[in-house]
Amino acid sequence: MARIFCVANQKGGVGKTTTCVNLAAALVARKQRVLLIDLDPQGNATGGSGIDKRTLTRSVYHLLVGLADLAAVRVSSPTGKYDVLPANRDLAGAEVEMVGIEAREHRLKVALAAVREDYDFVLIDCPPSLSLLTLNGLCAADGVIIPMQCEYYALEGLSDLVNTIKKVHANLNRDLKIIGLLRVMFDPRMTLQQQVSAQLESHFGDKVFKAVVPRNVRLAEAPSHGMPGVVYDRTAKGAVAYLDFAKEMIKRVQTL
Repeated sequence: MARIFCVANQKGGVGKTTTCVNLAAALVARKQRVLLIDLDPQGNATGGSGIDKRTLTRSVYHLLVGLADLAAVRVSSPTGKYDVLPANRDLAGAEVEMVGIEAREHRLKVALAAVREDYDFVLIDCPPSLSLLTLNGLCAADGVIIPMQCEYYALEGLSDLVNTIKKVHANLNRDLKIIGLLRVMFDPRMTLQQQVSAQLESHFGDKVFKAVVPRNVRLAEAPSHGMPGVVYDRTAKGAVAYLDFAKEMIKRVQTL
């Protein structure tokens, strides 16, 4: 049975998509079967996986509103070698169209039930807001991976996200829990980042992943080539960090 994880943070620009795409590719490199679900209308995880979102005839939008089943939407990433439920701007209209649908926050969960046996990991890239799309991700997931920068504003956003996860756990998904916090875009030369990192470790303990993803130019360049950073340059510091993170995730899953 696949383990389903949301990669979520209510703050934008914190590396959610970078984490999703690179974790997916790093897990594949460690012989795992992976499905990546792009729930963001910007479709960055789709493009970063080497899929042209402008030419899609079916997307996760069609799945959520009942116009197609999962098999018709699923495509393979030519660069990352994992499967993708792709997204494009059509997805922005899904929230309005889903308002009248019964149990609308569980649409994704129901769709995934048929393919849980086909994968080891399902990763969901959520938009940076608490929308109906994010809610679908949280209701379908076994747990949440939170990528965050070690900065003051990120700490404020983290408390909001933890409260959101608690509410979803209490009301919609009793299986949902925080799997861990991943420190991304980390610069060890900055004292503030070291201080925030230490605060996270003291407050969240073993919920903080040991892997730390540094600021890395090669990771930033990779999406423009339509490939994950761990494929674009496997030797780059950022790629090595995500490969380490994948190894840590596989171990952590065994203890859940």
